[in-house]
Amino acid sequence: MPQPIPAVSRFESFADSRAMAANPVQVLSKYLAQYGDTFKFYLGGLKEAIVTTNPAVIQHVLKTNAENYQKSHIQVKRMGHFLGKGLLTTHGEPWKTQRRLIQKGFDRKQLEVLSSIMQDSLQDSLKGFDKQARIGPVDIYPQLMKITFSMVARSLFGARLKDDDIELISHTISTVQEFMVRQTIQPYLNPWFAASGELRKHEEMRARADAILMGYIKRRRQEAPGNDLLQILMDARYSDGEGMSDELILSESMQLLVAGHETSSNGLSWLFYILSSRPECVEKLRQEFDSVLGGAPLTFSDVPKFEYATQVIQETLRLYPPFWMVDRMAVADDQAGDVAIPAGSTVIVFVYGAHHASRYWQNPEAFDEERFTKANEKLHAPFTYLPFGGGPRGCIGGNYAMLQILMILGALLKKYDLQLTPGQTIEPRPMVILRPKNGIRMSFTESSAHDAGKLTDCLP
Repeated sequence: MPQPIPAVSRFESFADSRAMAANPVQVLSKYLAQYGDTFKFYLGGLKEAIVTTNPAVIQHVLKTNAENYQKSHIQVKRMGHFLGKGLLTTHGEPWKTQRRLIQKGFDRKQLEVLSSIMQDSLQDSLKGFDKQARIGPVDIYPQLMKITFSMVARSLFGARLKDDDIELISHTISTVQEFMVRQTIQPYLNPWFAASGELRKHEEMRARADAILMGYIKRRRQEAPGNDLLQILMDARYSDGEGMSDELILSESMQLLVAGHETSSNGLSWLFYILSSRPECVEKLRQEFDSVLGGAPLTFSDVPKFEYATQVIQETLRLYPPFWMVDRMAVADDQAGDVAIPAGSTVIVFVYGAHHASRYWQNPEAFDEERFTKANEKLHAPFTYLPFGGGPRGCIGGNYAMLQILMILGALLKKYDLQLTPGQTIEPRPMVILRPKNGIRMSFTESSAHDAGKLTDCLP
C-alpha cells in the first residue's frame, strides 16, 4: 500500500529557489535531513518533483522498470535545444538504436586503439601545463578541462582538430551549460532570457561551435578513413543499411564532447585536491604506476591492473560525484516499494545524497579508499554508489573516463610534486556537473627522485 510522501511546501520551495540556483546540493541535503530519504518539492516553486536517495526506489526507476522512465522534459527540452537530438536527449527505440551503434566506439578493442591518440594528445597538452606550472600556482580545474577536452576532441576527430577550434568549442560548452542550469533551476526567468537577448546570445554561440564541427565532418567524408570515434559514427549502419546523417553525427559528437571531458576533469580536480593532503597515497600511487607500467605508456589493457589507484579514484567519485543527480519522468503510474509515482512525475535521483548517506556509508564525509577494496566493495548496498549513473542508461563512456583519469594522474604524479595553495575556500558548485566553485589553486614542482625503498614502506 503506497504511503504518503513527505512534501516541501510550494512556498518553501519558492523561497529556497535562489539558494537552489546557488547550491542545489545544500538545499536538497537540508530537505533530506528534514523529510527523510524520499520527499516531494517544487523545482523553482513551480514544477513538482520526487527526490530520493532510497536505493530500492533508485534501482526500480533506473533499472527494474527503466522502460517506464524517460529522460525528463527538462533534459530533453533544455539540453536538446542546445545539443540536438542524440544519445543524451532521446529515449525509447531511437535511443536503443543509437546506443547500440555508438557502443562500438567504447568497446575494449576501440579503447585500445584510442589509447595512442589519447597519449599523443596528453603529451601535447602537458607542454602547455608545464609552462603554466613554472610560472607559479595554477588553478587545476581549467587546466584539467583543457587537457581532457583536447583528449576527447582528438579521440573523436583525430589529430585534425586545431587548438583554436578546441578552445572555442570548450568555452561554448561551458558557457551554454551554465545557462541551461539557470533555465532549469529558475524557470520563471525564461521569459526574461528570451526578451533580453540572453537566449539568442547562447544560441549564436552554439551555432558557431556547430559550424566548426560540421566543417570537420564534411571534410572527413572526402578523406581516407581514420581510427577515431568520428569514423565509428560514420561507419555505423541501421538495419536498413542507411548511415547517420551529418546533422545526427554532429549532435552525437557534441554530446560526446560534453559528456566525455567534464566527468574526468572534475574527478581529477577533486582527486588532486584530496591527494595534496595525503602524501602517503601519492607514494603508493607512484609505486603502483612504476610497478604496472615500468615506464611504458598506459593502454586500456593496463586499467584492470591498477587496484590501488582504482580505489582512490572510486572514493573520490563517491565524495564528489560528477553527476550529482539524475532525473527521470514517469510515463505511466508506477509504484516503487511503498512510494507511489504518478504518470508525468519527475523523479530526481539525488546521487550526492546517496553517496553521503550515513545509513549506507560509515563516516561518509571522510576520505577512505579502503571502502573500495575488493572485499569491502561486496558489502555496498546496490544503487548507493552511482558515479556513472545506473541501469541501461548508465554512462556509455565509463571505461573511457577511467582510462583518461589514470593516464593523466600517472603522467602528472610522475613529473610533479604537488602542494595546495594555502588560504583558499574549496567547495563544490553543482552545475550540470559538480565543479569546484572557486577553482583549486595548486603548485606543481618538478618531482624529486623517489627512493624505491621508501615507497615500499608505505604499502600495507
